[in-house]
Amino acid sequence: MFTEADRKFMARALELAERGLYTTTPNPRVGCVIVRDGEIVGEGWHERAGEAHAEVVALAQAGASAAGAAAYVTLEPCSHVGRTPPCAPALLEAKVARVVAAMRDPNPLVAGRGVEQLRAAGVSVDHGLMEEEARELNIGFVARMTRGRPWVRMKVAASLDGKTALMNGRSQWITGPEARRDGHAWRARACAVLTGIGTVKDDDPQLTVREVETTRQPVRVIVDSGLETPPSARVLGAGTMIAAAKEDADRSAVLRARGAEVIVLPNAAGKVDLAALMDELGRRQMNEIHVEAGFKLNGSLLRENLVDELIVYLAPHVIGDAARSMFDLPELQDLSARRELDVREVRSVGSDIRIIARVPGTLPPEGRT
Repeated sequence: MFTEADRKFMARALELAERGLYTTTPNPRVGCVIVRDGEIVGEGWHERAGEAHAEVVALAQAGASAAGAAAYVTLEPCSHVGRTPPCAPALLEAKVARVVAAMRDPNPLVAGRGVEQLRAAGVSVDHGLMEEEARELNIGFVARMTRGRPWVRMKVAASLDGKTALMNGRSQWITGPEARRDGHAWRARACAVLTGIGTVKDDDPQLTVREVETTRQPVRVIVDSGLETPPSARVLGAGTMIAAAKEDADRSAVLRARGAEVIVLPNAAGKVDLAALMDELGRRQMNEIHVEAGFKLNGSLLRENLVDELIVYLAPHVIGDAARSMFDLPELQDLSARRELDVREVRSVGSDIRIIARVPGTLPPEGRT
């Protein structure tokens, strides 16, 4: 169905889409290539919300050469009016003859309507070319559109014996500079970085992106049931959200004076309702959440099935049993109760080992476009 030339042009469109890795949120990362007579005559990518979509940028570059051409786009062209005009009509107006989309758009406002509109006008439309690559690039957008919650990626830095900190909470630095830089790249692509009050007290982190270039800082979210965040905490400021489990007007006022937003989401146990928090972040159009927390919050998120992916850095040393582990989980009585993971990648990052693993079944079947 698809030729080698088709694959070459779609691969180029995916390269372009990746340029928006740190900037497009809450929109998907999309690239487009316009090809006529085997030559690229226009290309573009979506850079940030409110600005031109990839197809519009590519069509502007192609000009009159778009007539009769093929458009390779990593996501089904949109058919609805948002902050910018829809792309399917723009392709029709340019008289494009063929559209190849890597994947259908999981957004219910599109969900096949773009393809239908193009086909109804006589445009040849194919989709499914390099679909998995396109889906991976927008895994958070797919998650939010299909289940209403962001894709939750948990980063853990540990010794080879699985320890993340001493018993006194000290953890800087278990891994080397290359791993820390790599971790900042994962931070940069996320919509929010989430941590717990224990990490704030122990490490006083900033949770900003500093090791890689970015024009956007993710929101910083603190799970703090009792509103114990110190007013002097470096994480506070514009772009900080604190999720609490109880109302406390005085403490909230102090934290809001430091620029933080305070939301109250209690569960029956008097802790923060983590599922409700993820739902709230989804309502705020956040696609990817990057967790950098201690073993207690890590364990809670895993127990409540709110983690999709683990990024684990293992350093080449051992700390010993009297130290904090990666996850605070209950003791198992039988190995059949263990949590299975799907290991996607193992590689060296500097002197450390990085493991990327996923929790199977976190996206519903309809999330697979």
